[in-house]
Amino acid sequence: MALQRVSDLDFKQLISDHNAPYFPSPPRWEDEVLYFMLVDRFSDGQEKGFLDIDGKPVTSGSTPMFTAADAGNAIANAADAATWRDAGGNFVGGNLRGLTQKMGYLRRMGVTAIWLSPVFKQVNADNTYHGYGIQNFFDVDPHFGTRDDLRDMVKTAHENGIRVVLDIILNHTGQVFIYDPDRYDTVDNNGNHFKDPRWDGNPYIVKGFRDAGGASSLPFAAVDTAANPAAFPDAAVWPVEFQDPANFTQHGHINNFDYFPEFLDGDFFSLKDLHHGTRMMVNNQDQIDQYIVSPTLVNLCQVYKFWIAFADLDGFRIDTVKHMDPGATRFFAGVIHEFAESLGKEIFYLIAEITGGRDRAYDTLQVTGVDAVLGIDDVQDKLEYLTKGVRNPADYFDLFRNSLQVRADSHVWFRDKVVTMTDDHDQIRKGNNKGRFCAADRGGDLLIAMLGLNAATMGIPCIYYGTEQAFDGAGSGDGCDRYIRESMFGGKFGAFRTRGRHFFNEQHPAYRELTKILALREKEPALRRGRQFLREISGDGANFGLPAMVGGQLRSVVSWSRIFVDDELVCAINTDPDNARSAWVTIDNSLHRPGERMTCLYSSDAAQIGQTVTVEARNGKAVNISVPQGGFAVFK
Repeated sequence: MALQRVSDLDFKQLISDHNAPYFPSPPRWEDEVLYFMLVDRFSDGQEKGFLDIDGKPVTSGSTPMFTAADAGNAIANAADAATWRDAGGNFVGGNLRGLTQKMGYLRRMGVTAIWLSPVFKQVNADNTYHGYGIQNFFDVDPHFGTRDDLRDMVKTAHENGIRVVLDIILNHTGQVFIYDPDRYDTVDNNGNHFKDPRWDGNPYIVKGFRDAGGASSLPFAAVDTAANPAAFPDAAVWPVEFQDPANFTQHGHINNFDYFPEFLDGDFFSLKDLHHGTRMMVNNQDQIDQYIVSPTLVNLCQVYKFWIAFADLDGFRIDTVKHMDPGATRFFAGVIHEFAESLGKEIFYLIAEITGGRDRAYDTLQVTGVDAVLGIDDVQDKLEYLTKGVRNPADYFDLFRNSLQVRADSHVWFRDKVVTMTDDHDQIRKGNNKGRFCAADRGGDLLIAMLGLNAATMGIPCIYYGTEQAFDGAGSGDGCDRYIRESMFGGKFGAFRTRGRHFFNEQHPAYRELTKILALREKEPALRRGRQFLREISGDGANFGLPAMVGGQLRSVVSWSRIFVDDELVCAINTDPDNARSAWVTIDNSLHRPGERMTCLYSSDAAQIGQTVTVEARNGKAVNISVPQGGFAVFK
């Protein structure tokens, strides 16, 4: 099925060909656990020694499992290290069939929804292995497989109780054309002069669409395939409707990512900005609800409706929403929600990437109708550094409180509106010194505490691939994104500076503990849907207060409650990586009586599970609990 035109879509036929009921949405998305991976970095299907979907060892692959002795095997000398680093900037071989094989690994971990990086066909001449440089919106990139591979992967995921949220791009295409700039003479680091097509509010001349080799040899117009038979599928941009120059703003690349309207209609680096429409003006004020939609946005809606109907997807993560007019996002959200509902997907989840803090995120959610946000800078920062003992716990927990800032009526408003995580593929907040949670500050010794904090606090928890294997992603300088995008399957750019070793190890301590934590989350509604309260603690049972840093450091039990109806679960982490710690923890005064017992449902020290503590009349009511070093515990 070589689709070349949006106008050729036949949705009735497409839906009929599906030949089965579409997979339903979950009752509540806060019940889900997301797992985000870059397809190119997850699995190539050649691993051996991992467990298949049914839990049986696979012996047919060629790549053995990593052992501690393998660490650094790719960087024995400077030349090897350079080869390893260079490999990280290119496609390394992960594909959809490899992911399909790993559904058992994900299901047994407790994952219920995959967030999949974009799989669309990329610009042929560029190494956009991450998937954000689209050249053909109607096809899967050959590096990842085929459209049928995507559909088969989703089907297998559904058979294992796992939903699929696909990362999509509305804001831009890949670098499908080249400018012919006439201003801003600039000198590069090598002393070479060039004209820099940076945004100044005015359009640039375009040399032409790029051919399969990357040269701008094609006219910047609808492609005449008779005159240029090689243009499909590897040149220009597809489908045909996107070849009209009016689809693109053509204003050059963004220089100031915080300046309006530069961040709205400038190119995202070399990626080419799409024109979605225009706001109507009434008395010199723009009207978001009277947005004039461009043909570009209408066609984008058709494209992504196609992928829902074809592959039976369950949601989209929408990239770079900050760089789109809210009117465009609102139109897209309405179209996609309605179409998904017509297929029986009542809560097709739209997760918007929104940088710029809670105010902007809240406003975007309320105005556009997307379902949740990801990329709120302060959530990731405070989740990571609270665990590492360099942020006050109240700074993190206050993010989820009902407040004037979010203007929300419910104390559980954030429950299904925010995706929470520490590691991710960008880590914009860390500049050019990136690294995963385990890269520094004793992260490896505090990993279970972080996983517990993420899983048992409000929001939809998301695990970035490899976190369950304690990947470190250490690296700095230009291009350091690659270091936090290690390969799970090994290849030429494996984690821990390796090659030829895979990491699908279900006996890894972090994987095993995360499996237990997520199983408890699934069992206990309070951990998914309950109200949340940071609790006062005491060392002597008499003087209580919220845990806080002393001298710039926190080495303490940090405890919170999740309450659902009459059930209270007391959760606690220990930010001390070296010593177990105990504390009196305040609990709900009305739900408990002195002398009652609370039982340890989970602890990273297995010997503690099943032990009980006694409720006493202290600071209202309190219990004395212990938490292992760098660990996590839950009592009920």
